[in-house]
Amino acid sequence: MAKLVSSTYADALFELAIEKNKTGEWKEEIEAVKAILQENPQFNELMVHPRILKEEKLKLAEEAFAGKADPEIVGLIRIVIEKDRYTQIEAIFDEFINLVKEREGIGTAWVTTAKELSAAQKQAVEKKLLDTTDYKAMEVNYDIDEDVIAGMIIRIGDRVVDSTVRTRLNGLTRNLLQAQV
Repeated sequence: MAKLVSSTYADALFELAIEKNKTGEWKEEIEAVKAILQENPQFNELMVHPRILKEEKLKLAEEAFAGKADPEIVGLIRIVIEKDRYTQIEAIFDEFINLVKEREGIGTAWVTTAKELSAAQKQAVEKKLLDTTDYKAMEVNYDIDEDVIAGMIIRIGDRVVDSTVRTRLNGLTRNLLQAQV
């Protein structure tokens, strides 16, 4: 399976960060650059505008980030622009941040429930996740989906645990439909 563009660039930057022993430092800088880009959508519009020459885009990026971010990060931005991959810049940054978190033993989980969990319930979920994984810390993102009915869906990376009533009802429906045939 072909690697995603974002993974390819993020992996290369991550390997360089390890080599230079700057994973934490670059993670912080990339989070700052990402925040700046999100606060300035007009910059992103300029970077993807078809009528603006690539040389002008490179000059704008250089002026915006040179001296404010590590030269290697500015170099990555330049390469991404040169290769017409700027639309992937946020995904590249996200992937790099995830690689650093993984190396630091920080997991990221997405928990979906039918209604808002109390602080005590959230704490119990986080404790259970830490107890059942090899992570030292866990960043948990909570989402509410009333269609879940009851129970929860937990996703960590590509692993999903679905203990919802909705899923159980769907399974029962499938079994009943098969039994009628």
